Amino acid sequence: MGKETENAGTGFKLVGFNNFVRTNPKSDRFKVTRFHHIEFWCTDATNAARRFSWGLGMPIVAKSDLSTGNLTHASYLLRSGDLSFLFSAPYSPSISSSSATSTAAIPTFDASACLAFAAAHGLAVRAIAVEVDNADDAFATSVAHGAHPSSPPVVLDNRVGLAEVRLYGDVVLRYVSYNDSSHVSDPNPNPGSWFLPGFEPVEELSSYPSLDYGIRRLDHAVGNVPELAPTVNYVKGFTGFHEFAEFTAEDVGTSESGLNSVVLANNEEMVLLPLNEPVYGTKRKSQIETYLEHNVGAGVQHLALVSRDIFMTLREMRKRSAVGGFEFMPSPPPTYYCNLKNRVGDVLTDDQIKQCEELGILVDKDDQGTLLQIFTKPVGDRPTIFIEIIQRIGCMMKDDEGKVYQKGGCGGFGKGNFSELFKSIEEYEKTLETRRVA
Repeated sequence: MGKETENAGTGFKLVGFNNFVRTNPKSDRFKVTRFHHIEFWCTDATNAARRFSWGLGMPIVAKSDLSTGNLTHASYLLRSGDLSFLFSAPYSPSISSSSATSTAAIPTFDASACLAFAAAHGLAVRAIAVEVDNADDAFATSVAHGAHPSSPPVVLDNRVGLAEVRLYGDVVLRYVSYNDSSHVSDPNPNPGSWFLPGFEPVEELSSYPSLDYGIRRLDHAVGNVPELAPTVNYVKGFTGFHEFAEFTAEDVGTSESGLNSVVLANNEEMVLLPLNEPVYGTKRKSQIETYLEHNVGAGVQHLALVSRDIFMTLREMRKRSAVGGFEFMPSPPPTYYCNLKNRVGDVLTDDQIKQCEELGILVDKDDQGTLLQIFTKPVGDRPTIFIEIIQRIGCMMKDDEGKVYQKGGCGGFGKGNFSELFKSIEEYEKTLETRRVA
């Protein structure tokens, strides 16, 4: 069912979960601090933003649109904790061209490219943005080490640097830097001071200001690609990121389908970029292959969002799943939860295990910590992008200043749950298969 993935002359070779030895060579080519935001391109930013706001409990906190003088695109920013989602859609080119100077708040935005992107991929992630020390240096270093440039560095309001390189498919890796650190804890409500210039606060009545389901940050952003080896070598080559984990079809597949996967990480292992490729020749078409067909190429498969209390998050999300929110993949069978006490009874209480069963939460653990996770169904018309909600337990560390933090990737990536997840997705995809007339 699986295969050993090797790319001659590059040194890349999948050895599988059991043979993989995790090391951190601290090999980043430039300083990467954290995920900064995720930008979705679409044709209707207003309704996409409101749907995600309601479904995830993320208030719409900032905007750049006609009301702020932006004649090029409408962009709405959702924020919960350290997680920021941006939804952007183009205005008519005849409107934007009427201005002598560009009014776009996102200088890399292109209306025709956005429309082509939406036509090809539907609602999808355009940019994975990371905060770096210096966007200009990050861009120059990336290109010098093989990155394909997308948008050269620009400086916004003399304080924010922004640049983009190609990541995979039509997805870009966006570099954002600030000329000081005041944005990290800036109490100023003006989003131009902590997000990007050109954005203004949203009036309270225009959003759901009291929403908070406990989601706090982006844990990892997963990409599906046709071939793993060249993509891994490309991204490692220009970022310096190291391999954090890997899985083959033998590790995580079922009797019907499978995938190969590598997780890349920055030095601090808080920016995690898993990459998947399909495995061919199985009984059913790989879910990754299905994604690539419907997405018309490589793209972001799912976004894993960390909750501070997954039980609370799931109760709130499930309340809204039937009316404007997100539906979840089918829960595993009762036997899964009968065995859960033996697997994680030393970490979760009987009441917590009961709540996992009630809410359909999957649980896995590695030698360092425990992972609680659940997946939505695809968020749009196509069986492509979906959302994962997770909570990691354990791996608490102290930095040089004595501040307590949780080590990145604690509890792994649900290796023990892949088979259940695959079965669930396979059953879901069966409901989408075209009926054929004999």
